[in-house]
Amino acid sequence: MKAVLIDHYGSAEVLQNKEIEQPQLKPDRLLVKVYATSVNPVDWKIRNGLLKGLISTKFPTILGIDLSGEVVALGEKVTRFKPGDLVYANLGLPGGAYAEFAAVPEKNIALKPTNMTHEEAAAVPCAALTALQALRDQGQIKQGDKVLINGASGGVGSFAVQIAKALESEVTAVCSTKNMELVKSLGADSLIDYTQQDFTQDTIQYDIIFDAVAKSSFSSCKKVLKPNGVYITTLPTPMSFVQIVLTTIIPGKKSRFIFVKPSGRDLEYIRNWIEAGKIRSLIDRTYPLSEIAAAHTYSETQHAVGKIVLIVANQNST
Repeated sequence: MKAVLIDHYGSAEVLQNKEIEQPQLKPDRLLVKVYATSVNPVDWKIRNGLLKGLISTKFPTILGIDLSGEVVALGEKVTRFKPGDLVYANLGLPGGAYAEFAAVPEKNIALKPTNMTHEEAAAVPCAALTALQALRDQGQIKQGDKVLINGASGGVGSFAVQIAKALESEVTAVCSTKNMELVKSLGADSLIDYTQQDFTQDTIQYDIIFDAVAKSSFSSCKKVLKPNGVYITTLPTPMSFVQIVLTTIIPGKKSRFIFVKPSGRDLEYIRNWIEAGKIRSLIDRTYPLSEIAAAHTYSETQHAVGKIVLIVANQNST
């Protein structure tokens, strides 16, 4: 099968298109023909070695943690799916979706939303799971909570706005001037243009601040958190780990970090929202898998609006 591998850390040029054997099926896994995958920041952070202290990478390796495709074979212990099922999944790190076929644990997979193409569905898993698990599990979000999403036009942030609204909270979205109308269309109740206003200097206080782009900090956000408010970041730093430990012990405002967990059950939950019209994908650019270096380079600018999708195989967008 065709696949994109890396055999050492480096720039986007280390991504190599190669012919390799299909993955071997373990009893609890499904073999999925990949129609589309997506680029997440964690992909290029693994590729360039930024996360080598946190994530163990054995070379050569195939990156890519999101996929949408079709089940073609089952491990002997798989019970919930059959060949021909159209599915989407988060593979977990380091991935394996930058390939024509991927072996996916049954617990990580769900049926694809019926009202999405494979390209749209491939944009969902990592970003939407991160948003859901941050708000629900780390933020303990409740109906009526005042929630601020920093980086609301990005992959994770755009899903966070929609999920927070689906959970009936009041959402303030932070983005740039050019993306304000787009973010408003996702359901945000209030908008802050970060080029004109620093939300950390406001007088309004929030129950949850989700920093989906890790551009702020717990220290700078403390005064705009309610007395028992929660700050959630997507990027761990030595200081954030100290703050997480301290605020776990000390009553009051909390600092939390979200590290997404693959979950087929959560993807089923998200699929229901998608099919009900409450959540949609934002896709900035689409590339063929053969142009993956260009896709990584664009993702590294950190200016993508929504997600970057890679088309692996032609299909009828079913």
